[in-house]
Amino acid sequence: MQDLIVSTLIQGLIYALISFGVYFTYTILDFPDLSVDGSFPLGAAVTAVLLTRGMNPWLTLLVAMAIGALAGLVTGLIHVRLRIRDLLAGIITMTALFSINLQIAGSNLTIDRSTDTIFTSPAAMALFGKLSLLGRKLVISLILVIILKLLIDWFFKTKFGLLLCAVGDNSTLVTTLACDRGRVKIIGLVISNALVALSGCIVCHELRSFSATMGTGQVVFGLATVIIGISTFRWWSNTRAARRLRTVKGMRWLSDPKGTTAVIVGSIIYKLCIQLAMSLGMPANMMKLITAVLFLLVLVLSGRKGEEIIRA
Repeated sequence: MQDLIVSTLIQGLIYALISFGVYFTYTILDFPDLSVDGSFPLGAAVTAVLLTRGMNPWLTLLVAMAIGALAGLVTGLIHVRLRIRDLLAGIITMTALFSINLQIAGSNLTIDRSTDTIFTSPAAMALFGKLSLLGRKLVISLILVIILKLLIDWFFKTKFGLLLCAVGDNSTLVTTLACDRGRVKIIGLVISNALVALSGCIVCHELRSFSATMGTGQVVFGLATVIIGISTFRWWSNTRAARRLRTVKGMRWLSDPKGTTAVIVGSIIYKLCIQLAMSLGMPANMMKLITAVLFLLVLVLSGRKGEEIIRA
């Protein structure tokens, strides 16, 4: 039971990086980016090939982010420079990436057990060697997610981060400030897909494998986790306990947590629901159906349309 809980937390933390990316596009930019389904396996494909060729596992994180950023750049250029609708721009990139991923790593690629990953590298063993493999995965995943969360929170406080938020809320305002809203959108998509590809990279490290179909449904997952997290925290902020915390100095952040925190919590809750479904005997080949049904339930129980929730 303990191992099941730890595994769920690991999955929730790793896949929270996808949710960060979706949070950038759907919530901040108001951009339905379907290229996520392609950039996630892209990060995993590049990582699998680099690991089998002996690259330092920690460097694969940077390479995967760079390749994912390139995918986001392509989506942005198709939308902004070629004036293709946002939804179609994402579909075009996603479709192209499916073939590119096959060219990079084939339909499947397994990493040998003797190959080091970020969880078994000398650096990881030196710092967390006393922990079990599951323990190392949990600690390293948690550290990476916290670092990225803090960086994202800091980014949204910068001038460009505020411009990025303004593009989704009021793009006319950005134009009046003599800023190129198209360039801001492109950079937002670059950051989003870099985070998604990083998630695919870490999943490859964790599973020691790549599959061409592993990106299917990741957009749905990302949207569901964002909606779950935001809805849960909106409910929490209206409770009596949260109102009391607002009056306590140093505890106000607990009453109104940041959106990135909501995304992490939503990802863990979602993965917990999937684990419960599997524990009840649902076959693994039904996971995509469970994902779709769970997403539908989230929308129905919220009582509002998905885009209304994430834009609220």
